[in-house]
Amino acid sequence: MTSPIHVNSEIGKLKTVMLKRPGKEVENITPDIMYRLLFDDIPYLPTIQKEHDYFAKTLQDNGVEVVYLEDLSAEAIDAGNVKEEFLDKMLQESNIKSDSIREALKKYLFAMETQDMVEKIMAGVRTNEIDVKSKALIDVSADDEYPFFMDPMPNLYFTRDPAASMGDGLTINKMTYAARQRESMFMEVIMAHHPRFGNGEATVWRDRNHDDRMEGGDELVLNDKVLAIGISQRTSAQSIEELAVSLFKNKANFEKILAIKIPHNHAMMHLDTVFTMIDYDKFTIHPGIQGEGGNVDVYILENDGKDGVKISHRTDLQNVLKEALDEPELKLIPCGGGDAIVAPREQWNDGSNTLAIAPGVVVTYDRNYVSNELLRSEGIKVIEVLSSELSRGRGGPRCMSMPLVREDLNK
Repeated sequence: MTSPIHVNSEIGKLKTVMLKRPGKEVENITPDIMYRLLFDDIPYLPTIQKEHDYFAKTLQDNGVEVVYLEDLSAEAIDAGNVKEEFLDKMLQESNIKSDSIREALKKYLFAMETQDMVEKIMAGVRTNEIDVKSKALIDVSADDEYPFFMDPMPNLYFTRDPAASMGDGLTINKMTYAARQRESMFMEVIMAHHPRFGNGEATVWRDRNHDDRMEGGDELVLNDKVLAIGISQRTSAQSIEELAVSLFKNKANFEKILAIKIPHNHAMMHLDTVFTMIDYDKFTIHPGIQGEGGNVDVYILENDGKDGVKISHRTDLQNVLKEALDEPELKLIPCGGGDAIVAPREQWNDGSNTLAIAPGVVVTYDRNYVSNELLRSEGIKVIEVLSSELSRGRGGPRCMSMPLVREDLNK
């Protein structure tokens, strides 16, 4: 039987991808709470939905099956008959200190059809939606100005981060910030109960029940032997080493992890915001991650022969990639052409965050016209998608997509 998850590269022809269409959760961002929710701006819902639908249609027009997180989640909950169990866990992780509010929320949400419940959890529950009658001090003294009992999850349209496919399995991630930590619970229930994914038979290399953080935007599958993972604002060195141990102990195909250290800031929050693979021998890169002489700290994790890890350190990223991928000639194409003004501007709008749908074929935001033309001049086919509102969330086409199945590379 073909595995429901099969991703052995960043560039193999994309066959199946999971998206999340932006919903009411985006309209529930306000200026007072947008930073708490990890947003710098407030997208306009009708337009962001139009742009996301254009993105999905672009993928479908190129032969990609598109499935949606919100639909798979509801189907999995019903298939596993775990509606109450899922809801209890979601409420437990929603930082609700009041027993009265928690019980009222459970009653309100559990009465909904499963699909409606999932979408309402994602959108958030406002305080004016439920009448909570309680004389407990925690309730009568509560902050009347905060508008939510359950926070919205507007980052969900970046499906890349809560989980990441690699080989015939995946990681389900412990995410860094409270605003996003509940998101991976949807992937957890899908993998455990959805018939498409074997009702719990899919291999989970690393689950969300860890102390340390990891996010899918930092996880790149360079080929069936080599991973690249960013040591970043959102993924720790400890979690990368833990994943390496798991892969080696579980006899995964992967033999090497390139742990690439990038600056820890919001503009470069994940490795894929500064570095993506677009062809066998070509990568996009943001010059801002390179030090003097183009140096980047790369830690190479390999099996020590006892299912443990041995680590070596290099700073010549281009040569490390050449050796790891067995490519004698390899090009790093700078975002914005490396221009002092253009590069950071297009980087802010995810100029390096490309989604490869086949070798040498990428989907990019139309607003990054300098980077796009540079890619074309290097022989890359560039398919542009609309981006005026999608880009406000600080994530590009790769961030918005979780590949589930790619064709293996012939080379």
